[in-house]
Amino acid sequence: MNVQVLSDQVLLNNYLSGNREAISTLIDRHSNRVRDYIAMMVKDRDLAEDIFQETFIKAVRVIDEGRYTDNGKFLSWVLRIAHNQVIDHFRARRQDKAVSESDAGYNVLGTLRFAEHTIEDTLVGEQIERDIRALVEHLPEEQREVVMMRYFSGMSFKEIAKQTNVSINTALGRMRYALINLRKIIKEKNLILS
Repeated sequence: MNVQVLSDQVLLNNYLSGNREAISTLIDRHSNRVRDYIAMMVKDRDLAEDIFQETFIKAVRVIDEGRYTDNGKFLSWVLRIAHNQVIDHFRARRQDKAVSESDAGYNVLGTLRFAEHTIEDTLVGEQIERDIRALVEHLPEEQREVVMMRYFSGMSFKEIAKQTNVSINTALGRMRYALINLRKIIKEKNLILS
């Protein structure tokens, strides 16, 4: 039996030519190495899975934007992205632990700052959420389902994959296309969400 294994570059070219399955094959090929590397760094399987997913979302975004230049080292490049994602995670955790005087509820004058949101803040936040939910309704069913589960239910991609009975790569792909489509809708409608 003669099985031809396509190189990373051929798979990338196939993907850029419109073959969506090529990127899944490429991700599958390197997923164990990337996942193990991240798990070794963070020592938490669930956290590692989330960072793994974000790593490949970022990698695919860079490829889609035409910023990836192949030098025959796709795995090294993805591992570098994973490494940066891990560093970003630890930086964010360190910043969460560092509490400034201002964060503790006091301003420079030493008076207690009220931490409650104003009614206006609450109304604006609710309006933005309604606007985003309305935009999500324009997505194809599979993409809409992943967005709702990820952003409105707070599920990890692993949980989404299990719930929808698809691979993690398929769930990631659906999210990627959902984000692309949402950006197009926002641009077409000339919306500003803030």
